[in-house]
This record gives sequence, structure tokens and C-alpha cells, in this order.
Amino acid sequence: MRTITAISCAIIGVSVLSFPALAQQKTVKACQEEWRANKDANQAKGITEKAYVTQCRAGVVAAQPAPSSTTSAAPAPAATGQKTAKACRDEWRANKDANQAKGITEKAYVTQCRAGGVAAQPASSSTTSAAPAPAAAGQKTAKACRDEWRANKDANQAKGITEKAYVTQCRAGGTVASPAPMAPPPASPPPAATTGTRTATTTPTGANQYSTEGQARFRCSGGTVVWANLDSKIYHFTGHKEYGKTKAGAYMCEQDATSQGMRAAKNEKHP
Repeated sequence: MRTITAISCAIIGVSVLSFPALAQQKTVKACQEEWRANKDANQAKGITEKAYVTQCRAGVVAAQPAPSSTTSAAPAPAATGQKTAKACRDEWRANKDANQAKGITEKAYVTQCRAGGVAAQPASSSTTSAAPAPAAAGQKTAKACRDEWRANKDANQAKGITEKAYVTQCRAGGTVASPAPMAPPPASPPPAATTGTRTATTTPTGANQYSTEGQARFRCSGGTVVWANLDSKIYHFTGHKEYGKTKAGAYMCEQDATSQGMRAAKNEKHP
């Protein structure tokens, strides 16, 4: 009996020593956990979980290359600091306006960004260079431009400048739009009228029409001031009996009167 037992133990011992690989064969669960610990790197290399487990279970020595391939996948972090999709989306959204202005879609940006820190860098630098869009510095908002136009509404309408046209010009840039707000100065109070200036009996409402001779002289800058009869569309020169006398009339520069379709009285001599 002792002899049989000894022989059996010897056979088992020889078998174990003959197959050391079996003694250390990993379980399916252990191999699956190894694969999952480096899931991203394995998937990037096209190594499926099933193939990895098969190789891993074949034995420690045979399976060793697989984990080392996942270890070599660790350099994927050496595509250092590879960004997450969320981080890339956040970057794109932080410069959303600039990116949209450049035609860079969120999807395209994220794809480039995720390709790796270095590869994605140009995209983020393009968004950084997009930051100079605010360097079209001080570009005015549509609301600010509308407010400017409305602040000088009467003067703008008198010059035929529509709100829409003003806003378009204004938004093109602060400098370009500047002349528009400066258009109203003619409406600013002129110097006091000289002694003997007549005043119109009705308040003129048309463009470049004034109720006092002094206002018209300020506008004309040395040109001829006339009295325009707004009913007959005939204007009169100073010194004639109709000058400043008709009920519906206004003082105007002669060139403004003619541009509005008026003509000089036939029996009056040009001063």
C-alpha cells in the first residue's frame, strides 16, 4: 500500500514539473480584467477582449506579449495629455462665435482635438487666433447702433439715412460708422441771428429749411440765402417785397432750394 502511494505521488510530481505553465495558467476573469485595465489602448490596437483572453489563457509566457502590447499602448498617454471629447467640446464652445465665423464645426474640432495634444494644438491656436475677432476691437452691437441712429433720428431721416442702412454701416466697424453719428451737427443751434432778421410765420419741417435767416446763413457758409415759398415752389432774393413775407415759407440756401425742385422768381435780380 505504501509502495503504491509513493509511486502515485512521484507520478503527480513529475507531471506538475513537466507542465509548469499549467500550474500558473490564468483564469478567464483574470485575463478579462487585464484587457479591461488597458481597454482604450487595446481597442486602439485592434485587440479584442476575446482574442486577448484566448492568448492570455494559453499561458503566462504566451500571454505576456498581450499585456506588454497594452503597456506599450501606455504611450497613448504619451500622445501626452490626449484630451477627452468633453474637454475638446468645452474648448470649442469657449470660442464658439470665433469658430463659427471661421466655419469650424464642433464635430470637426473635437475630431482634430482628440487626435492628440500636438495634432489638436493648431485647432485651439486657431481659436486663440480667433480671439482677435474681439480685436476688430470695439465692434458695436446691432442694439448700440440702433440706439445711435434713434438718438439722431430726425437728422438721419432728413438726410435720408434709414435705420437699417445706418446699422449695417455702423456694425462694419466703429471707425467706418463714425461719420453717421457726426451727420447731425447742422441741427445744432446756430449763432444768434443778426439784427433785423425776419422769422418765418410757420415752422419749416423740410430738409435744410430754417425759420430764421441766421440759421440759413450758418448752413450756406457764404452762399446765397433765399426765401422759399413752400406753396408755389418759387424762391425770392433778399431786398424784394416777397422775401420773408409769404405765409408758408422758409429760409434756405439757394442750392438746397434748387435741389428740391424750386426756381427763382422771374422778375427778381440775383444779388
